Amino acid sequence: MTIKIEPLTREAFAPFGDVIETDGAENFTINNGSTTRFHDLAKIETDTGGHVLVNIFRAAPLEYPLNIRLVERHPRGSQAFIPLNNRPYLVLVAPKGEQVRPDDLRLFRAEGYQGVNYRAGTWHHPVMALEEVSDFLVIDRGGDGANCDEIYFENPNLILAL
Repeated sequence: MTIKIEPLTREAFAPFGDVIETDGAENFTINNGSTTRFHDLAKIETDTGGHVLVNIFRAAPLEYPLNIRLVERHPRGSQAFIPLNNRPYLVLVAPKGEQVRPDDLRLFRAEGYQGVNYRAGTWHHPVMALEEVSDFLVIDRGGDGANCDEIYFENPNLILAL
């Protein structure tokens, strides 16, 4: 099966969450005119009993062609990835639901200035750095209760080639 790489845009990614970028974002001047605030870029979700975590993930690039074997979701809260090294990365997602099929997957190329925020329950592949080891600021849910479900594809024949 072949998955086409799509450019990451707010409109294309809307079923899965938010694109975090300044282009086209609501903004206004603060701090006596010295700062532009790009306002409300992502809806951070957490269930009752959860709290917001701020982390840094350091991701090594994967080897391509890559056999896509699993996707995961976080049912109790959103998960945002904001690149810190201005390097592109890939975003593989599927809609919310109890199951996911390979046909449900969509693949986006995010530029180094674009972050993503997966809505609670959105299926996604673990972070997919390209080119070099890359750091990501990650905002997600902490607290009691399991918050990571994984689905492994029985007969993975999803080869991602760049």
